[in-house]
Amino acid sequence: MRLVDLSNQANISSAMLSKIENGRIIPTIPTLFQLITALDVEPSTFFAELNDQNKFSNYLLIRQENYVSYIKEESAQGFNYQSILEHTLGSDNFQISLVTLDPDNKRPQVSTNAFEFLFLIEGQIKFHLEETVLEIRKGDSLFFDGRIPHVPINTQKQPVIYLVIYFFIMEEQDESAKPVSKEIPGARS
Repeated sequence: MRLVDLSNQANISSAMLSKIENGRIIPTIPTLFQLITALDVEPSTFFAELNDQNKFSNYLLIRQENYVSYIKEESAQGFNYQSILEHTLGSDNFQISLVTLDPDNKRPQVSTNAFEFLFLIEGQIKFHLEETVLEIRKGDSLFFDGRIPHVPINTQKQPVIYLVIYFFIMEEQDESAKPVSKEIPGARS
């Protein structure tokens, strides 16, 4: 099925459906059920895998080969994201990602509708928070409001690796847009 056909059947814009498909946003419950209905799938079938995963035995081991690569910003160069874990606790959503920055990575400053916790595993970066530039080294961590325009820059000759945890903020006017990063026009990178 083509994306445009599914978007018409589910009465969801193609742009929104593309973002859901690429893991850039998490659909609201009504949107999810519109998709399930359009795909002609029983909700019990759709959620069957979750029932198996909910047999939690006090730990969760996630193998590296199960990390899911994704593109967060289409115009970014040298940003390699892998989602390790996404979870909802009540009405709160969070995502843990492993990010590798290639040397000379580029993108405009972006804002993310989330609070972010960043832990630098390997290397060092210059982290731009609007006009403020922070030098972050291996072992350092940073917690900030992701709605502030920001961009990490790798000025080294080898890749930089960091872990980032996104604590998504629920927006009353548009719940479906919470994980999306927005590029800031004219922002410096």
